[in-house]
Amino acid sequence: MDLKDRFLKYVSFDTQSDESSNTFPSTDKQKVLLKHLHDEMLALGMTEVSMDEHGYVMGTIPASKGKENAPVIGFISHVDTAPDMSGKDVKPHIIDEYDGEDIMLNPSLTMRVADFPELSFFKGHTLIHTDGTTLLGADDKAGVAEIMTAAEYLMNHPEIQHGKIRVGFTPDEEIGRGVDFFNVKAFGADFAYTVDGGMEGELEYENFNAASAKIEIQGLNVHPGSAKNKMKNAIDIAAELQTMLPAEQRPQFTEGYEGFYHCVSVQGTVEHASLAYIIRDHFTESYEQKKMFIGQCVDLLNRKYGAGTVTLTLRDQYFNMKKMVEPHPQLIDKAIEAMKQADVKPLIQPIRGGTDGARLSFMGLPCPNLFTGGQNFHGKFEYCSLTTMRKAQQVILNLARLWAE
Repeated sequence: MDLKDRFLKYVSFDTQSDESSNTFPSTDKQKVLLKHLHDEMLALGMTEVSMDEHGYVMGTIPASKGKENAPVIGFISHVDTAPDMSGKDVKPHIIDEYDGEDIMLNPSLTMRVADFPELSFFKGHTLIHTDGTTLLGADDKAGVAEIMTAAEYLMNHPEIQHGKIRVGFTPDEEIGRGVDFFNVKAFGADFAYTVDGGMEGELEYENFNAASAKIEIQGLNVHPGSAKNKMKNAIDIAAELQTMLPAEQRPQFTEGYEGFYHCVSVQGTVEHASLAYIIRDHFTESYEQKKMFIGQCVDLLNRKYGAGTVTLTLRDQYFNMKKMVEPHPQLIDKAIEAMKQADVKPLIQPIRGGTDGARLSFMGLPCPNLFTGGQNFHGKFEYCSLTTMRKAQQVILNLARLWAE
């Protein structure tokens, strides 16, 4: 199947994950695409194909004759789409030979180059974008499609020499649970790459340390006519907490290696309010300081409004993979060479986010991240370059060959 057709097929599946769910995967609908991928692997003739009770799908492209002792390399992507916006009934639009101008998503919504200047890079490319009512799902169905199309090519072209290659697909990456039950031993790879990046040439082996902070505020509601010295308005306390955190350390004011506090949701009444934050920082020391500071803010509010008014639940989500990948420089060297052979300029930079690979690296599977060609993930302005997707597919093929040399 052609890469474009495969990608369009995959985005037709609604695979949105759900952070409020206590099941794994968090939504059953993710298993529908995972089962489709399982069956597709079998149809391609791949071996050791499996789908376990958690939904993880794994398969093998057998080693070429004489290359059985080459390192076993894995390629991994996630099937779920972000809870931020619906991924149901996606209606992709295709632009051949993009002219570099603004793109009308629908009669009332336009994606402007002034707002998204990186669009200029893609002039002349074939672009796939949304109709402005859903996200597209390129994160990470672009990666899934690139891996599967490369797998099909290798299965149909035995003249390409390569070692044993393992392919894996995961659910729930977008809610930080993607590898909770991933069996690294069963996967059986020496090294792996997640195919979950964005801009053409991205090669990432540094990512944020990440934590979630859930805050509950218990207020006291009395009639406003007699509220003096009695009422504790949980909404006011929530707003006060937000102002205590450094305003310059919010995502919209940070870049590069700068970390942040990001309030992702607020709900409340006078009687009760709740806030959810994500905390991110590339450096261990400043990451721990950020967690400590939000705890100190909560302590201060409890001293001001009474013990137990504000409760904080803080949870580490993942850590910076750099220290787990750097001892294996061949992972990066071969990725750089694979990109150069595909006429791609390597763009090595820290991930201002995280991938399954970050956690897998700490589970014993060093796993840097490769580009997919997608942009503006998690929202209505999401798009991807099919031209770049084809280069990503070629990088996968090049890596398969290079690791066998």
